[in-house]
Amino acid sequence: MDIRGKRIYETLKKMNFIRLSTTDGEKKGADIISEEIKQTGLEPVYEYFKVPCYEIVKASLEVLEPKRMSFNVKGYGYSGNSAKDGIIADFKYVETADEIDLIDAKGKIVLVSSLGYETYERLVKAGVAGFITPSGDYFDDPKKTDLDERMLRKGHIQNGQIPGVCIRMKDAVNLMKSEPKKIQLVLEQKEDEGDSKNIITEVKGTKYPDEVIVYTAHYDSVVFSKGMYDNAAGSAILLELLRYFVKNPPLRTVRFIWCGSEERGLFGSKNYVKENADKLDNIKLCINVDLAGPVIGRDTAIVLAEEKLCHMIEYMYKEIGHPMSLRHDIYSSDSIPFADKGIPAVNFVRYGAPGAVSCHTRNDVIDPISAKSLEYTASFVAQFSDRIVNAYMFPVAREIPEELVKKIDKYLLKKQLKTD
Repeated sequence: MDIRGKRIYETLKKMNFIRLSTTDGEKKGADIISEEIKQTGLEPVYEYFKVPCYEIVKASLEVLEPKRMSFNVKGYGYSGNSAKDGIIADFKYVETADEIDLIDAKGKIVLVSSLGYETYERLVKAGVAGFITPSGDYFDDPKKTDLDERMLRKGHIQNGQIPGVCIRMKDAVNLMKSEPKKIQLVLEQKEDEGDSKNIITEVKGTKYPDEVIVYTAHYDSVVFSKGMYDNAAGSAILLELLRYFVKNPPLRTVRFIWCGSEERGLFGSKNYVKENADKLDNIKLCINVDLAGPVIGRDTAIVLAEEKLCHMIEYMYKEIGHPMSLRHDIYSSDSIPFADKGIPAVNFVRYGAPGAVSCHTRNDVIDPISAKSLEYTASFVAQFSDRIVNAYMFPVAREIPEELVKKIDKYLLKKQLKTD
């Protein structure tokens, strides 16, 4: 098949910069993808949408008693604001914020080990005044690593806003060792909306134009990350698949969607299924490519569809001699909103071996990635696509197993948010 790793890699190099949602970097990434689409002879279509965004104006944390100490912190986005002079309160370590941890936590600033939705809800109910979470590893070198920039999501703030900050793990340990009695937390931020967009193009099917296979990949990255592995590589692979189908017209329509603002909460794919509800019935399958390119790694297919598709992929990779792993499960990426609407999906991922590549850090760079490894993954996706898209009868049923539906509902917090 005419899949060229060097061409994918050249596209990847063009996207070697930070592409944070709603920023000029994301817009520049969209422009590069658009230009690559135009070079195939097709025209990109843009689907614009708004994304919540925030700006941390000020964030600080200081121990007032028994000994004054200050720490470098990052404010939690969407966690609200403290009073102008901050919150001064007693300190309490609440570990995992279980009920027993939160006895006498009301009105205090607490240090909690992690902040899942249920944990945050317990903090709100306990009436804590503010929260602190640790970031990274105790042995991190501050000169080579970044303090996480974190934000609350809809599943958090539906319960209310508590001002919070993130602190390095080593500083969290030193904070605890100081046995603080009273601390001051200051948080000031501005909340707004920014612009993002999906980029869409398609190749019409020659025999079954009304049957559509959708391809998705997100092109945004997180703060301070160039996102080569996650997910400029997936975006570049989609462009290569588009080139293939332009030269080899498919029997069914293939629609490519480069999704914006995935890292902020799947905003691009959620917006697509919302704004194109009348087009969803024709979509037979979603193929999502997220994480690709590490030289040392393992291709994996995560199937969000009937179990038969797992068997098909297993037979295929054994037949063609393409070692890979396989899971029947959901995957946190742009396939979720499609599967939530009853559209089966498969996610193709190349997980880097531990230590071989970095995700969601400044170290998500191009160096551990090669043209050969990009071609390795892209070639399998192309061969799978060729069989699916050009099948005599479409082999994948339009159904999602009940156990996976439950996982999707839990992932999307449907019971908590009371939304479909």
